[in-house]
Amino acid sequence: MVRTYHSGHYGCIVVGAGHAGCEAALASARMGVETLILSINLDSIAMMPCNPSIGGTGKGHLVKEIDALGGEMGLNIDKSFLQSKMLNLSKGPAVHSLRAQADKNKYHTEMKKVLENTDNLHIKQAEVISLDIEDDKIKGVLTATGAYYGAETVVLATGTYLGSKIYIGDAVLTSGPNGLAGSYALSDNLKAQNFELRRFKTGTPARIDARTLDYDEMEVQWGDQDYELFSFMNDHVELDEMPCWLSYTNMGTHTIILNNMDKSSLFSGVIEGTGPRYCPSIETKIVRFKDKERHQLFIEPEGRDTNEMYVQGMSSSMSEDVQLAFMRSIPGLSRCEIMRPGYAIEYDCINPLHLKLSLEYQNIEGLFSAGQFNGSSGYEEAAAQGLVAGINAALKVQGKEPFILDRSEAYIGVLIDDLVTKGTDEPYRMMTSRAEYRLLLRQDNADLRLTQRGYDIGLVKESRINRFNTKIQMIEEEMKRVLALNLKESDLNPILTAMDIPTVTQSVRMADLLKRPEIYYKDLESIDNTRPEYLTKDVIKQVEVTLKYEGYIKKQLQQVEKYKSLENKKLSADIDYSSIESLRLEARQKLDEIKPESIGQASRISGVSPADVSVLLVFLEQTRRRKSNNE
Repeated sequence: MVRTYHSGHYGCIVVGAGHAGCEAALASARMGVETLILSINLDSIAMMPCNPSIGGTGKGHLVKEIDALGGEMGLNIDKSFLQSKMLNLSKGPAVHSLRAQADKNKYHTEMKKVLENTDNLHIKQAEVISLDIEDDKIKGVLTATGAYYGAETVVLATGTYLGSKIYIGDAVLTSGPNGLAGSYALSDNLKAQNFELRRFKTGTPARIDARTLDYDEMEVQWGDQDYELFSFMNDHVELDEMPCWLSYTNMGTHTIILNNMDKSSLFSGVIEGTGPRYCPSIETKIVRFKDKERHQLFIEPEGRDTNEMYVQGMSSSMSEDVQLAFMRSIPGLSRCEIMRPGYAIEYDCINPLHLKLSLEYQNIEGLFSAGQFNGSSGYEEAAAQGLVAGINAALKVQGKEPFILDRSEAYIGVLIDDLVTKGTDEPYRMMTSRAEYRLLLRQDNADLRLTQRGYDIGLVKESRINRFNTKIQMIEEEMKRVLALNLKESDLNPILTAMDIPTVTQSVRMADLLKRPEIYYKDLESIDNTRPEYLTKDVIKQVEVTLKYEGYIKKQLQQVEKYKSLENKKLSADIDYSSIESLRLEARQKLDEIKPESIGQASRISGVSPADVSVLLVFLEQTRRRKSNNE
């Protein structure tokens, strides 16, 4: 490796300043490690090249967990959102998910400001072109200008920049997202060092000029008036809300697309990479659902100080003239002008099966990886991985054990376990259906699950833990109050009658009333005379959910106990699975590749059967006995 000049040594170097890179760098620096973050362009810090929003189904859970652990994404979106909605309110609390439309420029500006004013964090604009790896250990990075930075740990958070290509019809552009420079030398360097890279693809819709839209032909979409915030540190934020708009494609739109499929990069065979299943292009939707007469789309503002509007649901790699033609066939968009065409972007990423649960590479000490480079999609998935990678890089420098969240503790644990245990053949997206313990992993209790964990590793600060402890005390006191409070039938029956609920013949505990699915705090407010004035919405939510879902919660806790029994049976990274003859051949190969850290993780590997798990349990017991006899 050519070293032009030495520019310093850091405990942690983060390569990339997208959503993963920002969380990784902040976590490392806040835990007291001298940290350097390198970005090809500082104007791309926390950039939103696709939808300018944070949260959504499953994703909102991740943001709440990031915040509870002391990360920045929740705080940052609370500073910069244009409107906010709680999704899935018609369903149970396990799948309630917060989503906020963001002012993308303010989101970038506010995050950059936080990075610039964080102790122990150094920010530089530079392109990393190679990694210095010696004896299976990371030593540093080299930039395009010849600067060499030594490092004890490195976090790769390169997003969609590695080997990136933009596709618009038959135009193929050597570029990163949003017209920024891509990273090609580092991609070549990783290949030369035998990293297993593969090609994934994602895309984005066109941005159109707000002045050229006919709003009377679309349906206005406001956010929640009683909106919630992402950060547990915020009670209220003043908001001058901006609306979004709803419209639909039609058969005319579909005809234009179907008649021009040869002008789609995706369908012409130019694109090699695998795209996201759960975020298909409009041309994919039209082909896949030919009998569907219309598809909905949302017109969403990109910020307060821009006329650019994002057309959600219309991702496309068709040529620019076709994009304009099908856009103008949609009600409200007949006069629209495209400011930025939609495009597909193809990029290099790794096989996450080569990572540990800490997001450190199995065979390269000190090298961590996070975000879309790991095969995931979405800002929230990236930030969650970045936070964990940054935490573990800092703990590595400090000589401490890694920080691991398992599937029963957090959606972050589900995300990382899915990636490093099961792998992914397409850009991975978080969904509530992926979490088997989702009633326990609600977004409303993320702080109760994770704030103490964040404090124990030194990321959560005193102000947050003090606020958390106060909330815990309030919940405990309120639970005691409603368990002890009896409401008289004479006071209660008029309310029940008005709600068309059978009346009662004697006084009833408030806790028993709240267990009923149709009764909430707000229904009893007029007769709840001992209710404390300081009671917050968060505390009320916890008491209501705990009482209403008590039986289901107990059942899931029992399931978690069984799950933990397998997670606690640890497997050494030194086990030679090929020598365990009772294992099936496929299981030996998979176990040798992934190197699971526990029996539980091994049981989730595709190709490892229950019989193979039984063999591993016998092997562990035999190993334990031999060790005991030797001692």
